[in-house]
Amino acid sequence: MNIKTLLQTTAAALLVAGTAIFAVQPANADALEDIAKAGQINVGVFADFPPFSSASADMSLKGYDMDVAQAIADALKVKLNPVPVTGQNRIPYLTDKRVDLLMSVGYSKEREQVIDFAAAYAPYYIAVIGPAELKVSGKEDLADKSIAVNRGTLEDTSLTEAAPAGADIKRFDNYNAVIQAFISGQTQLMVVGNDVGAQVLARQEALKPEQKFQLLTSPSHIGLNKSEDGLKKVINDTVAAMLADGRLSKSSEEWLKVPLNPENLKD
Repeated sequence: MNIKTLLQTTAAALLVAGTAIFAVQPANADALEDIAKAGQINVGVFADFPPFSSASADMSLKGYDMDVAQAIADALKVKLNPVPVTGQNRIPYLTDKRVDLLMSVGYSKEREQVIDFAAAYAPYYIAVIGPAELKVSGKEDLADKSIAVNRGTLEDTSLTEAAPAGADIKRFDNYNAVIQAFISGQTQLMVVGNDVGAQVLARQEALKPEQKFQLLTSPSHIGLNKSEDGLKKVINDTVAAMLADGRLSKSSEEWLKVPLNPENLKD
């Protein structure tokens, strides 16, 4: 084989290989187009995360997250298909496009390397909760109070940093023990996230508990894949509309048992 023939053969082989390489590259389909074609939006949610999302009597998922997810589906004029996920598999579900978006995602720089974040839509904060008759309005009022907290959690760290000398911090090994210590009168106060706190506020009518003040605020976002600007705009516009017309606050009152404070949506 002479040099000319060899060069022609090599060039042809490279062309075929290059074509094959480009052929196997996934098409950069727009999520909005895929959702419209499917007629549904697949939303990753925790199946047992009350009051944000959990099974109701008819086994359908209900909660704050579900209200917002339904509003997004309505804005897109498609069916809502909730997909149960776990903390371990939900990011891969999103990047593998098994879901179109994720609810209740806390922002972090590490996650931002992999996925994108729409506007914050859900408040997540750590609160001091106590009976209405007990006057507590700030961390200085914790000085002579007994306070239940879940050992080794972010709540524990936040309380330890905020509590003045004289605060009697009682640490327990799980949230049920924290709640039981509070409602039985073993402690005067408890420190929990607003997800746990909402359940206590809803169920303990005789005790009449209330949120005294917040120790830490870290709102939840809706996660989506990168470069999906169209879908991100729909999500942001939907959340903004729900804030403006009061639907988000109404959902907060129903599920979190407190009106929505827009300040709790700020990082």
